[in-house]
Amino acid sequence: MSRQSSKKAHEKITELSWEPTFADRLINNGAWGPRDGEGGLRRVATLVARGVTPTEVFSAVAEELARVLGVDNTGLFRYEPDGSAILVANGTESGVKKVPVGTRLSLEDEHVAAMVLRTGRAARINSYENAAGSIAAHLRELGIRSAVGAPIVVDGRLWGAAVVGSTRPEPLPPDTEARIADFTDLVATAIATAQTRAELTASRARIAADADVRAEPELRELAEIQAALRRLAMLVARGEPPEAVFAAATSEALRHFGGGTARMIRYELDGTATLLANEGTTGPHVRVGKRWEDYPPTGLTATVLSTGRAARVDDYGDIPGGEPYLREGLRSAVAMPIHVNGRLWGAIAVGSGQGPLPPDTEQRMTEFTDLVATAVANAQTWGALEASRDELARLLEEQAALRRVATLVARGIHPVEIFLAVAEEVRRLLGADSAGIARFEPDGASVVVVGGVGEVPVKLPAGTRVELRDYIAPAVVWRTGRSALVNEDLWSSASDRIAEGLRELGIRSMVASPIIVEGCMWGVVNALSTRGPFPPDTADRMADFTELAGTAVGNAESRAEVAASRTRIVAAADEARRRIERDLHDGAQQHLLALALRLRSAATAPHESDEIRTEITNVAAELTDVIEELREISRGIHPAILSSAGLRPALRALGRRSTIPVDMDVRIDGRLPEPVEVGAYYVVSEMLTNATKHARASVVEVDAEASGGTLRVCVRDNGVGGADPQRGSGLVGLKDRIEALGGTFSLHSPPGGGTTVSCDLPVMAGGGQPDPDR
Repeated sequence: MSRQSSKKAHEKITELSWEPTFADRLINNGAWGPRDGEGGLRRVATLVARGVTPTEVFSAVAEELARVLGVDNTGLFRYEPDGSAILVANGTESGVKKVPVGTRLSLEDEHVAAMVLRTGRAARINSYENAAGSIAAHLRELGIRSAVGAPIVVDGRLWGAAVVGSTRPEPLPPDTEARIADFTDLVATAIATAQTRAELTASRARIAADADVRAEPELRELAEIQAALRRLAMLVARGEPPEAVFAAATSEALRHFGGGTARMIRYELDGTATLLANEGTTGPHVRVGKRWEDYPPTGLTATVLSTGRAARVDDYGDIPGGEPYLREGLRSAVAMPIHVNGRLWGAIAVGSGQGPLPPDTEQRMTEFTDLVATAVANAQTWGALEASRDELARLLEEQAALRRVATLVARGIHPVEIFLAVAEEVRRLLGADSAGIARFEPDGASVVVVGGVGEVPVKLPAGTRVELRDYIAPAVVWRTGRSALVNEDLWSSASDRIAEGLRELGIRSMVASPIIVEGCMWGVVNALSTRGPFPPDTADRMADFTELAGTAVGNAESRAEVAASRTRIVAAADEARRRIERDLHDGAQQHLLALALRLRSAATAPHESDEIRTEITNVAAELTDVIEELREISRGIHPAILSSAGLRPALRALGRRSTIPVDMDVRIDGRLPEPVEVGAYYVVSEMLTNATKHARASVVEVDAEASGGTLRVCVRDNGVGGADPQRGSGLVGLKDRIEALGGTFSLHSPPGGGTTVSCDLPVMAGGGQPDPDR
C-alpha cells in the first residue's frame, strides 16, 4: 500500500467518530430520580458506556429490573421476522423458576409481549386468571398473576420488549411502565452502539478495499478460500452425507481462519449441544459425538444459542469458565451460527492461541456456514423423503397383510387357521420374536392359548391356560379394555413363576390388543420381543388385525349357531317322521290288518249267496294291497330297519327293492350316529328313486365307507344326466340336510353323462353330534 493511500484511509477512519450515547449523557449528568432504587440504572449505563456486548447488557437489565422493581420475574424478548418472540435474557428476585433463555413465544396468545408488538406501546395485564392461550396457562403454573411490558425501539424500529411479572395478588404499580422505560432506553442504546460498531468495522473494510490495501498474500488467501468453498460446494452438490460435509468444513475453517482449533456443534431441543466435529487442539472436554458440556455461560456456545448471532471471545482469561480453553492453548475464538430453514441449528467456531482473531473473521466465515446449512437442509429433505417412502412401504405391507387375513375371514376359514395367520402377520410386521392369540376366561383370571407362531424357545401349545399377572400386557388389556405396551422393568423384580420365565427367555417388551366380539372382550393378540422395547405406536398398528380376528370369531360363532339350528331342525324332522311311521304302523296299519282278517274270516263262513262271498273276498284282497302300499309309504317316511339294524342293512334293503340293478359296496362296521345314518340313507334312497323315474339308467353304483372319522357316500348312475337342483328334484333338500350335519355335498350331472352324487359326513366317536365349528 502507498503512503498516500494509507494517509487517506487514516483520515477517513478518523472522521467516523462516536457521538455521545444516552448512557454517556446519563452518567455525566447524573440523571436519576428517586425511583432508581440503589443505582440500578447507573450500573447498567456504565456497562453500556464501556461498550460491553448487548448480551451482557440484556442480562444486567433483566436482573436490575427484578431487583429495583421488586418483581418475581423479568424477561427481555426480541421480535423475530416470523411473528414470534425469543427470550434473550431473564431475571428473578424471589427465586421463582425462570423461563429458559432461547424460549420462543407465539405472539397469537394473550400476553403482554404480544400486546406490545400489536400496539407499539407499553401494555399490562392485571390478572392472568382468565387469560386465554397456552402461554397464559404456563404463566399461571409459574404463579405469575400480573405483568407489564414496555417496547424496545432501536433507530425508530420496534426491536423487542421488556416484561416484568409479579406473583402478588394486587396488580403492579401504575408507574411500572415508566420505570421500565428508562431501562429499555439503555437496551436500545446498547443495541444501536453494537450496530454502529459493526457498521464502522464494515466501513473500515470498505475503505481498505477502496485504498487498494490488499496485498499479494491477501489475494492468494482469498483464492484459497474460494477453492475451499468450491470443494465444500462439490460435496454438498454430490449429496455427500452431512458428517462428511461437517468434517470437511471444520478442517477448511481451521486451515483458513483458526490458529489452533475448529469445531462444529449442533443445538438440541432440550437446550444442550452436541459436538459434531473437531480439528486441531483437544482436551478432556472435547468428545466428538457426545454432549458439549461445561461451556462458559458467557462463551461462544451460550451466546450464539441465546442471540442467534455470531459471537467472539477475545481472551478466555477474561470470562468465567474459560480455564479449560486456556489449558488447551487457546486464547481467543469466533463462532458463527448455522441457520437451517429459519431456525438456529448449530454453530461452527475457530480458535487461536494468539491474540484476538481478525475483526473480519465472522464475515469471511459466512459462506462456509451457508454451505453447511445447505448440506443440513438437503439431508433433512432427503431424510424426510426417505422416511415418507419407508412409511408408505410400511403401510402398503400392512395393507397387503390385512387383505390376506381378510380373504381368509371372507372365505369362512376355520378361526384357528385365521388366528395363526393373524399371529404370523403381526409377528412379521412388528419384527417380534413371537405372536399369538389367547382367549380370556370369563373371570379374567387367566387366558387360554388358541395359537401362536415365533422363535421364542418355549412355545405354549393350544389349550394351555396362563394365569394373568398385573405386569403382563393381556392383564392390562383385561383391566382397561384398551391396547397395552409393557416393558421388562415391570417383571424384572417380580418373583413368581411367570416373571421368572419371562426373564429366562429374555423377553424385554410385550404388546397386546383386545379382540372384541359383539361388544364383549373375547381375547387378545399378543406379541413379544427380546430385542428391546416396541415403538410407542405398535399397539395402534395391531388394531386392524385384532378387528379381523374378532370378525372371524363372530363369524364362526354365527356359523356354529346356524349349524346347530339346522341340526336341530333336521333332528326334529326325523323325529316327526319316526313318530308318523310309528303311528301308521301301530295304528292305521294294525287297524286295517284286523279288518282284512275279519273279512277273510267272513268270506270262509257259509253264505246264502256266492256273490256276497266273492265280493267279501275281493274287498279283503284290495285291503291287503292298501296295507302293502301303506307299508311302503311308512318305509319312505322313516325306515324301521334303519332304526333297528343300522345303515349297512338299510342300504342293502334299498338295493333289493330297487327296480334297477344296484352294484352295492358298503364298508361300514357297527353303528354310526343316528343323524348321519339317516342323512346317508336318504341320499341313496333319493338317488335310486331319481335313477328309476327320471334318469332312465340301466345300473346304479353305490359306494359307502366309514373311516378316519368320516362317512363317504357316492351314488353313480349311467342315465341321461342333466340333473338340476333348481327343478325341484329333491337334491336341494339333500344338500341342506348334509350341510346341516357339517358335511359336504357335490353333484356332477353333465347331459348324457350320467349323474354322480358324493357326500362326506363327519362322524364323532360315541355317536355324538358333529362339531358345528368344523
